[in-house]
This record gives sequence, structure tokens and C-alpha cells, in this order.
Amino acid sequence: MEESSSRVSPTLHQPTAGIIKRLRLENFMCHSKHETDFGNHVNFITGQNGSGKSAILTALCVAFGCRAKGTQRASTLKDFIKTGASNAVIQVEIQNEGEDAFKPDIYGDVIIVERRLSESTSSTTLKDHQGRKVVSRKADLLEIVEHFNIDVENPCVIMSQDKSREFLHSGNNKDKFKFFYKATLLQQVNDLLESISKEIIAAHDIVEELETAIRPIEKELHELQGKIRTMEHVEQISIQVQQLKKKLAWSWVYDVDKQLEEQNIKIEKLKNRIPTCQAKIDQQLHRIEKLMESCSKKRAEIKSMLATTSEVKQMKENLNQSVSMAKKEAFVLERDCKSKTGNIQKMIQQLKKLEQQVHDIREQHIKNTQAEESDKEEKLKGLKDEVHAAELELNRLKDEDASIMDCIHRQNEEIQKIADKIRDHEKNRHYITCRIRDLQKHQSNKITVFGGEKVIDLLRIIERHHQKFKMPPIGPIGAHLKLLHGNKWAVALEYAIGKLLNSFIVTDHTDFRLLKQCAKEANYGHLQIIIYDFSTPRLMMPQHMLPDTEHPSVLSVLQCENHTVINVLVDLGNVERQVLVNDYETGKVVAFERRIRNLKEVYASNGCRMFSRGSVQTVLPPNKKQRTGRLCGSFEDEIEKLHAEADDELKAADDCKRIKRAAEVKLEELDKKVNSIKRQCVNAGKSFTSKKVALEEEMHLHTAENSATSLSTVDELIEEISEIQKNIDKEQVLLEGLQQKGCEAAGKADDLKVKFDKLCESANDEIAALEKSESDLVEIEKEMDSAKKAKEHYEGVMKNKVLLDIKEAEEHYLELTKRREESVEKASIICSQNELDSLGGCHGNTPEQISAQVERLNQTLKRESQRYSESIDDLRMLYKKKERKIMKRQQVYKTLRQKLDACQRALELRQRKFKRNATYLKHQLSWKFNGHLRKKGISGLIKVNYEEKTLMIEVQMPQDASNRAVRDTRGLSGGERSFSTLCFALALHEMTEAPFRAMDEFDVFMDAVSRKISLDTLVDFAEAHGSQWIFITPHDTSMVRAGNRIKKMQMAAPRS
Repeated sequence: MEESSSRVSPTLHQPTAGIIKRLRLENFMCHSKHETDFGNHVNFITGQNGSGKSAILTALCVAFGCRAKGTQRASTLKDFIKTGASNAVIQVEIQNEGEDAFKPDIYGDVIIVERRLSESTSSTTLKDHQGRKVVSRKADLLEIVEHFNIDVENPCVIMSQDKSREFLHSGNNKDKFKFFYKATLLQQVNDLLESISKEIIAAHDIVEELETAIRPIEKELHELQGKIRTMEHVEQISIQVQQLKKKLAWSWVYDVDKQLEEQNIKIEKLKNRIPTCQAKIDQQLHRIEKLMESCSKKRAEIKSMLATTSEVKQMKENLNQSVSMAKKEAFVLERDCKSKTGNIQKMIQQLKKLEQQVHDIREQHIKNTQAEESDKEEKLKGLKDEVHAAELELNRLKDEDASIMDCIHRQNEEIQKIADKIRDHEKNRHYITCRIRDLQKHQSNKITVFGGEKVIDLLRIIERHHQKFKMPPIGPIGAHLKLLHGNKWAVALEYAIGKLLNSFIVTDHTDFRLLKQCAKEANYGHLQIIIYDFSTPRLMMPQHMLPDTEHPSVLSVLQCENHTVINVLVDLGNVERQVLVNDYETGKVVAFERRIRNLKEVYASNGCRMFSRGSVQTVLPPNKKQRTGRLCGSFEDEIEKLHAEADDELKAADDCKRIKRAAEVKLEELDKKVNSIKRQCVNAGKSFTSKKVALEEEMHLHTAENSATSLSTVDELIEEISEIQKNIDKEQVLLEGLQQKGCEAAGKADDLKVKFDKLCESANDEIAALEKSESDLVEIEKEMDSAKKAKEHYEGVMKNKVLLDIKEAEEHYLELTKRREESVEKASIICSQNELDSLGGCHGNTPEQISAQVERLNQTLKRESQRYSESIDDLRMLYKKKERKIMKRQQVYKTLRQKLDACQRALELRQRKFKRNATYLKHQLSWKFNGHLRKKGISGLIKVNYEEKTLMIEVQMPQDASNRAVRDTRGLSGGERSFSTLCFALALHEMTEAPFRAMDEFDVFMDAVSRKISLDTLVDFAEAHGSQWIFITPHDTSMVRAGNRIKKMQMAAPRS
């Protein structure tokens, strides 16, 4: 060893792994052979210029893998070989003791790094403490360097001459920033992140190009799929046509059954009329019998009365003859009075003439009235016929109007039903479209399926406040879950886990309140937060606590890397006791029949839930409104299925709209027809009213004319008769004397007359009773004739109406029965009735409606079949061929895209952490810099601007009365500037970790006082810091205090 003098102080502390124990050089730069032993703490190397001090640091850099340009001493490694030599050797012994030792069982307590340089190549060899070769790969050297955190390119680890001059004497803020950026490894991390970002962008471009290359094939595949879907639709239409033909065949049978039922009801109604009609016939027979009995009694009574009245009539005739004879005697006396009564006779004749005139006038009036009455009767009959015809026309129009209004009502109801169907289809399509939009949004970021955009905002806020949490919250739980066996159990798991999928987990109540505040800031209401101890290990359920069944449990089909999520699902969700089955029938057997221990619930693959509590068995069907599929690996199939459903709803809505338009056209025609009928009805009503009014006026007029008589002339004649009668009365007074005589003659006649009147009075009662009886007999005979006619009428109705209608109805029933048998025979040839029942039957549809559907579907089938000439099997084979060709590539590209997205998210996470660390290092540097300055009573501040890439040092000297901070170190004295710069360097050293550090010619431009202060400060810091330090200086180090942790070495003078 070319060491002129050295003083080694005894070691006070245990050796630290990674420090340099010994350096050997051979033919390296100015050294032919050189060996240096280093102390474990502070080492000073002094010597004249050219003695090879700096070569020691250069050798350390080259030994630990630094490139030639990185040393700033040469451009290639061969330039380090001493002139005249062919190779060079650098051997570094690294202490490998303590807790941080690197593979001590292989290398021992010392690791030897040997670097050999030649003109053409270089090699690195790692040896153990006995000098035996272990490995010779550069990767192993890098592993050791990373293990001990030896970064020789970091100026805080090895500060060469050039870096010392640049650092200590540069007043440029950007140069200071570069030094700080590199010393804190921020430059290295930033370069690494930028390179990764560029590689990710390049990879994205490559994947995009690959995906672009297969898009034409995807387009062809999509077109083929459309063709297949169309052909499948054609097949479905064909199947529907066949089914409708089967339904049509049996619909004729059901139509005949309906007619038979109606005919049977009609026959029953007609048969119910027989007792009514027979009752009326019997009623008339009973009436006739009673009348005949009354008639017989009345005739016997009349016969008895006739026998009695014949004697009275004989006596009446005899007395009448006696009265005549007495009157003849009185007549003789009257002739004597005729002379007296001459005038009376004349008056009487005049009176008779007048009476004759009155009589003639009345007869003439009667004749005239009868002729006019006949004309008026004919006129009234004509008016009545016109009124009746108008009434019939009006009733016909009203019936037709009512029929059309009924059709319009039914048409409106049909249009309303179609409109309701259209609204339902459009509502369903809107719901499906919203669902597709949600799935497409979730496809870009699957976390949104567990809370939407609010959960994204919440995660951002949690990331912003992450340092406030004791442990980062976990959630949403669904984002941490994966399915082991594809998407088979995705729906069942969503119903089983339920609202826990959206939940977050925190470790204590403090984090609970903090997460509540974050949720409130994100406007995420009703967030379910679960408090659970994150330190709890994963729960392992013993076999005897699990359901004893061959079916999988919810826990067995879940995959999750976070044991806390699994523990929460077990403790709160009982997922280990929830069993999954394929279908409902199997679920019933498992849930209710087997009585399995530890079984809580059973879920079918469609989400149906079954469980029993005691003797109560419960089955809950899946909620159709609940959105499922959130745990699926991909939403493509669900989106495609929803697109197909949306197209079906749209097509159904269009079909309904077309039917509605046809119905509206028909409704317009009915409206036009009913308007026309109403106008005709109004006109007919007006005509009927006018004719009825004319008839009533004519009838009133006829009645008034009949009641009026031409009494004007008759009244005058009667007045004249009255005058003549008065004169006659006067003349009769004169005749009274004569008549007195005649009275005596008439006395006898009067006596006879009295007898005759008495006889007549006694006979009148009997005659009146006889006449009354004869009149009653006539009435009874009339009633009898009426009863016979009524009986004949009802018998005619029974024979010609009731019984005939029943006969015709029964014949029609037999005809329908025969027709049904024929229809059943024909329909059975097409399909059996059981097969029709399996198709849902055809009730509710008439044969005409089914025929119209068959015709419409046949037209659609013919139109669709003409669009494509290929068969559906050929299209399916071609589709499968192309699908196999592209599916693997799509999966590979999708996997690449997912991995790139994961890399991008990881890169963004690291970039955010990088910014946080950079901010933290900036503040830490200023704190530590100010701390070192305060040891001398100075205060200071370091401002780092990452955007402008500048580092500014501000120093406040205690003797400065102005209390102003110096922002440019060139404004300080030499000692102040050196000390402040040294404090800056020490602050950087304190922020970095390395087993050893080296500084070359750090005091070359300092005066004696500044050097003394700087050296004392460095030694104090080095002793306090504890790592190995190597200081190289051309100056005298005698001013450095001696100590057992300080070693000073003097390099030999260079040979001249």
C-alpha cells in the first residue's frame, strides 16, 4: 500500500453492512498498485495534486457499475487503464455483517467486488470472504447495490471534484434544483415514470392498430349475425304460421261450440215460452167454460121469464081493445069540438109546417155533414199513413245510428287498447335504452356499477384525504369480488350479497366519521359503512360449521385477495351458509326436504330465494326491477341481449302504430257515416214532426166542425113556433068547456086506461128484467166469442210460432252438432287438442282474426324469405368459422387493453404519490437546512418550485439590523456562503440513506476559517449520522480534531 502515514482510531460501534473495508487498484489511472483500508466512520484522504486521490472515488464508481461518462473523467472504460498496461483491476471489499447483511451464508462477513477492464471488454466478479468466486453476472452486482442502497451516481453518495465545484460555487437556482432533484432521486423516479408513460402510450397505439386491423372482420361478423337473426326471425314466423294454422283449425271447432252454446240457450228460452203460452190457452179455456155456464143459466132464466110474460101480454091486449072502444066514444064528443078547434088546427098545421122546415133543415145538414166527414176521413187516413211511414223511417235511422255508434265505441276502445300497448312498448324500450347506457358507462369503469359516478367522486376524495385515515377504507366491496366459474352464478350472488356490494369498510369509529364526511362532500347519501378490524386474519370455517351438501356455497364461488372483505361477508352476510342451486325444483328439495344443518338460505341461478324458519317455508321470487349483472366479467352479452329486446319492443310498437292507423281510418269512415245518418235522422225527425202536427191540426179541426151546427135558421123557426104555440094555448082555453063534457065520456075510458096502465106497470118490471137478461146474454155471448178468439190466437201462436221456432232451433242445433263433428275430425288431422293446449289454446280469437294473422304472417314470411338466398345453416357455419378466427384475437387484445389500463392506473397512482413525496421532500429539505443554520444562530429557508425547476436559498444573518433575508448566496461573505451551502449539502445528506458517502475537494476554495468551521461541522454531522464518510482534500487536515472514529490517510507524492 502506498500510504505514507495513517492513524486509525479504535472502533466504538459494531460494523455496518455495506461500508467499504478495503480498496485495491492495479493499473488503474495513475496507480500501478494501490491498496487503501478504510475506517468504519470518518476517513480523511489528503495528498498533493496528481497523487491519485480522486482516482479512489472514480474506482469506487466504476466498481459499482457506473459508466465511464458518468464519472466525468473519461469517455470509455478503457481510458481508465494505465498507460502502457493492457488491463486494469479494481477490487472492493464490502463489509457484510449485522442485520442488513446480504446472503451471509454464501458470502460470509465480506463481499469482494472485482472489476476487470481490458481494451475490448470488462467483467465483474463477486467473491466471498475467502476470495472464492460466487457469481459473475452484472445483475447480481445490481442486486447487491440495490440491497445496500449504493447509488454512486447520486451526488449525495459520491461528490466528485466537478460536482463539488458546481455545487459549492454555482449561484444559479436551476443548477441547485438539478442537484437537489438528482440527490433526492426525484430525477431518477421522474425519468422512470416518463419512460413508462411513453411505453404505455406506445403500447396503447399498438393495441389500437391491432384492434383496427380486425374491425372489418368484426363488421362482417356483425352483418352475418344480423342475417342469422333475420333468418331466425323468418323461422320463428314460419313456426308461428304453423301454430296459427293449428289454432285456426280448432278455432272453427270452438266457434261452433260457441254457436251451439248460444243455440242451446235459445232453445231453452223458446221452451220456456211453452208453459207461458199454454197457461194463457188454459186461462182462456177456463174463461170460456165459465161463460158457457153463465150463458146456460141466463138462457134458462130468460125461458122462465118468457112463460110468465106471455099471459101478461094477453091481458094487456084485451084491456087495450076496451080502451079503444072508450076512445071511440070520446071521439064522437070531440067532433063537436072541431068547429072550435078549427083555428087550433090551422095553427097546428102552421106549426107542423114550421116543424117540417126545421126537420128538413136538420136532415139537409146531416146529409152535408156525412159527405164532408167521408172526405175528411180519407184525408185523415192519408195523413196517418204518412205519419206512420215517417215514424218507421225515423226508427230505422235511429236503429242504424245506434248500431254505428256501438261500432264507434268498440273501435275507440280498440284504439285505446292499442295506444296503451304502444305506450307500454315505448316505456319498455326507454327502460332498456337507459339500462344499455348504464351498462356502457359501467363497461368503461366497472366501479361505477357499485354506486355510479358518486362512488368515483368518493374515491377521489378518499385519495385526497388518505393521510387522515388510520387505514385506507376498503370499498366498494363489489369491486373487490370476482367469480371463479364465469358468470353462471352472477345473478344469484347479487341477490345473496345484496346491499353489501356497495358498502365500504373502515377500521374504527374515527375513520367511520371521516368517511361519512367524505361521503357528504361527494353528495353520496345513505352510504353503508361497516366497522371491522383490518388486523383480523382470514376466517377459516371448519367443515362441521358448513352446510353438508354437494351444491356450492356463495363463499366457494367468490374470489377476493382482501381477507377483510371475505371476513365481512362471512360475519355479516353469512355467505358460507348460503347455497347455490341450478333451478327452483332443486332449491325446494335442498331448502325444505333435506333438513341440512347450518343452511341459512338457498338461491337459484335466477335469483329466487328459498328458506325455512321453523315450520314456515318461504319462497321469494326475484325482483324484476332490480338491476343485475354487476359481478359479470363483461357486459357485452348483456348489452347485445338488451339491444335485441329494444329492437323487438320498437318493432312491436311500430306494428301497433300501423294497426292503430288502420283503426283510426276505419273510425273516420264510421264518423262520416254516423254524421250522414244523424243528418238523415234530423231530417226524418223534422218530417215526422211536421206530419204529426198536420194530422193533429186536422183532427182538432174535424172535431170542432162536428160539434158546431147551423142553428142560426133553426133558432128563428123555433121562435116562431113558440109564438104559434102560445096562440094555440089561448084557443085551447076556449075548448075547455067542450072538453068538460068529453071528460065524462072519457071517464070510462080513463078507468079502463088506469087498469091498462096498472097492468102495463106490473108487466114493465118483468119485461125490463127480461130485456136485461137478454142484454146480459148478448154480452156473455160476445165475451164467449172473444175468449174463443183469444184461445184460437194463443193456440195459433203455440203451433205456428213457439213450436215451429223450437223445431227450427233444434234442427239448427243438430246441424251445428254435425258441423262440429266434421270440424273436430278435420282439426284432429292437423293437430291434437292436447298439442293445442300446450300452445296456449285459441280462446279469445275468432277464426277470422286468426286467418287475418296467418295471412299477414305469410306475407311477411314471403317478403323476408326473398331477401337472402343462403340457408341459415350455411350462415351459422360461416359465422362460427369467422367467430373462431377473431374471438381469440379479441380476447388477447382485450386482455392487453385491461393490462394497459391497470398499468395506466398504477402509473397515475405512482405519479400522485411522486408529487406528494416531492412536496414532502421540499418541506423536509427546508426544515433540515434551517436546523443546521440555527446551530450557528442563522435562520434560513429553501424554496423549491417544481414547475419552474428552481431552488432558491434565503439566509437571515443575526447581525443584519435590517432583518432582510439574502436570497442570493453571492451576496454573502465567503465564509457565510460556504457555511450556508454546506448546510444545504448536509440537509440533502440527511434526507438520503447510503452505507458510505464520499466528498472530493469540497474545501478547495475556502479560506482557513471557513475550512475550519466546515470541517468541524462535517465531522460532527458524520459522527452523528453514523454512516461511513470519505473526505478527500489537498489541504492539511491537522485542524481536524482527533478521535477514535476518525481516520486520516496521506497519499504518497506523485512520481516526477
